[in-house]
Amino acid sequence: MSEAAHVAEDAGLLRSPRSRVRRALAPPAPRPRPTPHRTVTLLGGFGLAVDGRAVAIPAAFQRAISFLALRGRCGRSRLAGTLWPDTTEMRAMANLRTAIWRVNQVAPGIVVTDHDVIVLADDIDVDVARLVRAAHDVMDGTSTIPQEPTLQYVEGDLLPDWSDEWLVVDRERLRQLRLHLLETLAGRLAAEGLFGMALEAALAALRVDPLRESAHRAVIRIHLAEGNLAEAVHAYRQCRALLAREFGVAPSEETARLVSALPRALTAAS
Repeated sequence: MSEAAHVAEDAGLLRSPRSRVRRALAPPAPRPRPTPHRTVTLLGGFGLAVDGRAVAIPAAFQRAISFLALRGRCGRSRLAGTLWPDTTEMRAMANLRTAIWRVNQVAPGIVVTDHDVIVLADDIDVDVARLVRAAHDVMDGTSTIPQEPTLQYVEGDLLPDWSDEWLVVDRERLRQLRLHLLETLAGRLAAEGLFGMALEAALAALRVDPLRESAHRAVIRIHLAEGNLAEAVHAYRQCRALLAREFGVAPSEETARLVSALPRALTAAS
């Protein structure tokens, strides 16, 4: 082959049989590995899974992941002090470094560090975050009758076996969101004529907080909408008796007004 041909071959302008054979025998370029699907479960108990496979990690490291999943980005010092409040700052920071290293060994890349800031990777699927978004969609009207995951949300307690003080605020936030979601569901389901499901949502709110008067009103309204006047009066009497026993007060005017226009024969004993 002439010098010009060699130059042309090197430039890709001319392919010799030998070069074509080399290219045909060369192994294909490796395909990039797909990013594993990583999920963090906090409702009903802690869980960490990678591509559907459960990953076991020590309790202290579970707490680090849970805090980041609930609170988002956090400074190293604050996170270490929250998780290990009874140790020195130096020991707490050492514990945190160990936790981050161990977690990323079993679930690579799940915890991301940026100087003094720590955060979970953006693609981590956290059940609380997902279901809170679904709850907001229901309450602000952007979602239709909710699907099963949203209904499952109202039954899950946040890390119920943990007694950590930092969880108190998060539990109360989710409890309030749960109550408002259930009452919203009750009203929307009743408006759709799905009275059985509406009543189930309203009674679920009462299971969460038996003293919540707005949940009692939801039950009364559903009975009235369904035409069950005696059931509505019975629900009102239960509410009145509970408030009198626990607080020594009568139901609010808004609650009493729901049954005030009913026939005297129904409300005479109330």
